[in-house]
Amino acid sequence: MNLNIALLPGDGIGPEVLAQAVKCLQAVEETFNHTFTFKEAPVGAIAMEQKGTPLPEATLSLCLEADAVLFGAIGDPKYDSNPDAKVRPEQGLLQLRKALGLYANIRPVISHPTLLNKSPLKKEIIAGTDFVIFRELTGGIYFGEKKLNEEGTVASDLCEYSEDEVSRITHLAFKAAKARKKKVTLVDKANVLESSRLWRKVVTRIGESYPEVTLEHMFMDNAAMQIILNPTQFDVILTENMFGDILSDEGSVISGSIGLLASASIGDENALFEPIHGSYPQAKGKNIANPIASILSAAMLLEHFGLHEEAWAVKKAVDKSLKKGIVTIDLKSKSHHSTSQVGDFIAHNIVDIEDNFNMNDENIDLGKSTII
Repeated sequence: MNLNIALLPGDGIGPEVLAQAVKCLQAVEETFNHTFTFKEAPVGAIAMEQKGTPLPEATLSLCLEADAVLFGAIGDPKYDSNPDAKVRPEQGLLQLRKALGLYANIRPVISHPTLLNKSPLKKEIIAGTDFVIFRELTGGIYFGEKKLNEEGTVASDLCEYSEDEVSRITHLAFKAAKARKKKVTLVDKANVLESSRLWRKVVTRIGESYPEVTLEHMFMDNAAMQIILNPTQFDVILTENMFGDILSDEGSVISGSIGLLASASIGDENALFEPIHGSYPQAKGKNIANPIASILSAAMLLEHFGLHEEAWAVKKAVDKSLKKGIVTIDLKSKSHHSTSQVGDFIAHNIVDIEDNFNMNDENIDLGKSTII
């Protein structure tokens, strides 16, 4: 298969982790005889410095012409600490999602058996966790009308949804549930929010056309608690933009590190894949950031195009790195493995996907991962 992939490294650790995802896609090219063409463009704070805007026109054009977008991270502390800033790096990502029509954000949350002790939650609670969050991505409070009075003392953000916006992601969630454990949990605040009552009405009606899938409703505050108390009860969580943002970050506690969680943002014509973590500016340039979320985002890209065997090979290689402890310091405090070394190890194991292999651990420490 030939794919044109737009690379948006972004800010902070974005370029470092994205480089490892590209390594793994290049390993897939070599192993499975595909051709991936990569073109890079700036977005976020770096784009503001270079082009004066967080989403340059050339970057948007590249993304619109590409088969898919692979994204790094976005954000810079100098804008976070300035409440008067009119333009922020994150606006580039919001504008990109809107322009590409990426209305569905899909975020898997899985407990890895070898990392159960890395979570602050008890092993017996999180073992076997495997759910996916379908977060609506282009509506709600993040995109609604924003107001601030002249004195700067009263502000408001409008949370607005249409029936069509709710309907299109709901169908995706139910179709996903049909292929999984056949359960959808709608998370809302229908007891107090009119927008949530619209969600509940639309989702309930659509649910009737998927009789094999069980639909349950859960208020946001209860859902946040249940993800910690009993995460294995969930299969597909369906929710609006801000609630999904909160719950998916909460889910990172289950996996043991936010550096493990990948995501896909899907529209009718375009798709973007990115780790859910931020730009982690404290680690920028230190070669210590966890690249696995970015690599697993690349695996989701492969799955999106029906390359399931290829995606499986990437996931298998990631599993090997976790089992062998070839990980960064967020997962193993005394680890000597850098971002690039972890990426090298995983990429090499995509090329050599046989289960029986030996590793020269000394060479891995030196960044010379050798498969024998």
